[in-house]
Order: sequence, then C-alpha cells, then structure tokens
Amino acid sequence: MNARKQQLLKRHRKHKRIAMLVAVFALLLIGALVAWWLVPLLLVLGWFAHEAWFADHLFYRPQDEYRYDFPTDAVRLEGRIENDRLVLPGEFRPADTLILELRLKATWLGRLCDPQVWIGDDRQDFERGVDGRRYLNLSGQDLTLGRGELRISGRFCRLSSEAVLHVMSNPDYARRRLLIIAPHADDAELAAFGQYSRAAEVSIVTLTQGEIEAWQYQRLGLDAAAAARLKGRLRTWDSLAVPLWGGVPQNRCVQLGYYCLQLPAMAEEPERSFGSRESGEQDIRSVRRHNPFGLPGDVDGLPNWNNLQADLRALLTHYRPEVVITPHPELDPHADHVAATRALCQAIEEGDWKPATLLLYANHLHDNDRWPMGPANGGMALPPAIEPLPAERIWSPLLSAEMQLNKAMALAMQHDLQGPLPMKKRIRRLIQRLFVGRRWPVTGEDEFFRKSVRRHELFWVREL
Repeated sequence: MNARKQQLLKRHRKHKRIAMLVAVFALLLIGALVAWWLVPLLLVLGWFAHEAWFADHLFYRPQDEYRYDFPTDAVRLEGRIENDRLVLPGEFRPADTLILELRLKATWLGRLCDPQVWIGDDRQDFERGVDGRRYLNLSGQDLTLGRGELRISGRFCRLSSEAVLHVMSNPDYARRRLLIIAPHADDAELAAFGQYSRAAEVSIVTLTQGEIEAWQYQRLGLDAAAAARLKGRLRTWDSLAVPLWGGVPQNRCVQLGYYCLQLPAMAEEPERSFGSRESGEQDIRSVRRHNPFGLPGDVDGLPNWNNLQADLRALLTHYRPEVVITPHPELDPHADHVAATRALCQAIEEGDWKPATLLLYANHLHDNDRWPMGPANGGMALPPAIEPLPAERIWSPLLSAEMQLNKAMALAMQHDLQGPLPMKKRIRRLIQRLFVGRRWPVTGEDEFFRKSVRRHELFWVREL
C-alpha cells in the first residue's frame, strides 16, 4: 500500500510540473504581447492562489466516489432528508455507531471554501468541489435522531434527498483487556487516547524509538548522530510517561527500542539486524531499562525481526489482551505502521495467546493529508476510500469536551509535536485563514492537534 502512495505522489508531481510549464509559457506570452509588468503581478497572484487553494495534497479528484462496504450484521436504513431533517422508515433503534451515506455536491462557493455539513451542533468538512458519495459520522446523535429532531444541512454544498443510514452495534471495547500497538511514541495518543484513558485494563507497546529527523536538536550544538540519539531518548520517555496523563501507569507501558523506518527491511530479512539510519546505534537495550519486565530481545539487543517477533509473542502471553488496537494495514500507508501490524499478526499466529478482536486505526492516509478535514473538535467523517476496503464493522465512540481537551494536552506533551511551524506553513495558514476561512486550534501548532482532537475516535473492527 505504501507503493501506491509513492505512485500517487509521482503522478501529483508530474501534473504539477506540467501545470508550471504551461503557466511559465503563458506568462512569457503575456509579457511579450501585453505588458511586461503584468508578469511579476501575475506571479504574486498565482503564488497566493496556490497557497490558498492548490497546496493540499489531494491525490484523487473531488468528484471521485468513496467506496465502502459494510458487513451483513450492519443494519441498512434507507431514508430521506426533508426540511433539513433525516427521516427514517419505521422505528429507529439507537446504536453506538451511525454512518450516513449520501451524495454531496459543492456549490460555486464550495470550490473556494471547504464544503461543510452540519449535523446538529457538529460540523464535518469535505473536499472543495466535492461531487460524489460521502459518509458522515452520526455516532452519538442517536437519541436526537430517534426523536426525529436531528437537523442536517449543508453549507457551500447541497445534500442529496436520498440517504442510507448504516447502523452498527459494538460492545464497549474499552471495558475489555486492551493492548495498543504504537509504531512510534504519540500513535497511541493520536488514535486511542479517549479509549485507553477510560479503559479498566490497558497496556501500551511502542515499537520504535522515533529517533530520525532530529535536525531541530542540532541547534543545541549537537551533530546529527547525537541529535538523533537525544530525540530517541526523549520520545522513548514520551512513550512511557505521557500515558500516565490518561491513567495508564508506567508498569503497563513497554518501549521495544527498534529503529524508525527499519521495520519493513527487518521483515524482509528476519535474521539481519538493522541499526538506526541516523543515530549510529545498533543495540535496542539502550532504551529498554525502564521497561517493567525483561523481554527476549534483551538477551543480545539485536534490532532484527526475530527479536521483534519474540518480544511481541512474550507481550501477548504476559498481558493476554482480548482486544488489540493497531494500525490499519490497508488504509494507513506509513511503512512502519504497515510493518507493525504485520508483525503483530505474525506473532498472534505463531504465539500462545490469541486475542479475539483487532481494532484498526489510521493516523495517516495515502491520498489526503488533511483528513479528518475541518476544524478541531468536530466530528470524524469516514476517510477517502477510492479503492474498496474489506467490509468491516466500524466502532466510533464519542469523546466528551473534557476528554478532547485532555487528549490535546497529551499531544502537547509529545516532543515530536512541539516544534515551531516553518515560516512557509505560517504564511500558508494565514492566507488560508483569510481566503478560505480555515481555522486551527490554540492547543498546538502541529496539524495533528486539528486532525486528531475530535468528538469521535474511529476504528475498524476485525474479528480473529
């Protein structure tokens, strides 16, 4: 799936180069045939237009249809939107997860501003110029919907009158024994802070140190390798300490200490060790001394797949989780995320303990780096699925306003989310605030404060 993202990036860059060549040719013609002074003016205006409307990484057309299938145990209710209300046939039975399938079509203003759908007091945004099937998240609105009082209306877009409500009932997985697989420090918080902070019994296992891309620490007078080692230590500390904000004690958190972006290579050559690309370290034991108990990889400290497998099998046996939360292997394209779930599934297959359920999350996407779109604290609509995914049930628990604030503070403690925005992004945000009406939260500058602090968390349920 990561190869697909690389193909999308390559196609996007090719189209961008072609557009730039056409623009340069047009400017040369204007300068030669009309007036030379129009060229710098048009260059400035073109740059503003790019930053306002064309800087998003959207690797599909807004007119493309989302394609979701749901399992047979999902109830399908065909309804209509009349007078800004969803009307359903017969009696509606409340459920924890409600997904509304309908068609959206942007108005002309919806090509300049982000189309919005208002669901009661919730707002969910979509692509500018949207014209196709989309999936709204109505979870948590079941009581209002059952009374026939749930208002649904569009701003900068029109909603089709026909709609299908997919009703899915799940147990409260937070009441079961949970194990969270985090490829990096902060992945557990981004995906599942709301669930692990209310879980009765939960453990968090972080696979990598997160040491790469440490240039900001070179400002402390460190060389590249020393900066990477410092970043690895800091993010290791994050993986063990930040969960305490959500009520998870340190003795329920484990750091395995493997190295960033090396998990896929480890999977291909299980016996070969892959040290850090940037820190120069080769021994995973350097960050394991605060783990609550010993693991097989502690014997030789070699960063290889065989040790990772032995570690995961031992952790499954020790914690005996009923439910494991892990990255979605078809939806989340980050190479370490795909490899993390691959490692987990192999450990489950070959180990002594088998959980009943996987809850799959996506902290990254192939083809839209703004999802979930819209401001923080809004609902989490389903992500783009231009290619069909497995037909799986969805669980989308609601987060209270207090829980959302606690989640934002947990993210604020993560060292990797604390860096200042580059000047280019600051200018882009100012332009988009003025011309597109976008807003960012005051809790933090990193884009994840907008994308991950929502009224919903979202998981795909895969039974084993």
